[in-house]
Amino acid sequence: MTHHFFFYLGLSFMLMHEMDAVRCKEWRIFPGLSSLSDKVGQVVFIIVHLPLFLALFWGLSNTEDIDRFSFYGSTFMLVHLCLHLVYLKHKNNEFKDILSWTIIGGAGVCGLVDLIIS
Repeated sequence: MTHHFFFYLGLSFMLMHEMDAVRCKEWRIFPGLSSLSDKVGQVVFIIVHLPLFLALFWGLSNTEDIDRFSFYGSTFMLVHLCLHLVYLKHKNNEFKDILSWTIIGGAGVCGLVDLIIS
């Protein structure tokens, strides 16, 4: 784990972000999900994360090439940060406080550092 410390730290930020995303009703930003009621949107948003998390943990525990896995994961962390910057002015965006941006920015910075030092 020491070799990809920043990848794992960024991954931890990303998991924290998914918890924060429920608080901030992130489904309201996604096309398709935004048309759902908050109750249904929240349920769908949470359930969709089950296969995503399964794939993530399966991949982490079954990869023979952690360097490539962390490369794609760290790249996603940077893309994710950029997407949040693009959608910053979206009318339904509730990621406005210091906690949300510390988590989002933390993941992006960790992804960048992992890409630089790996």
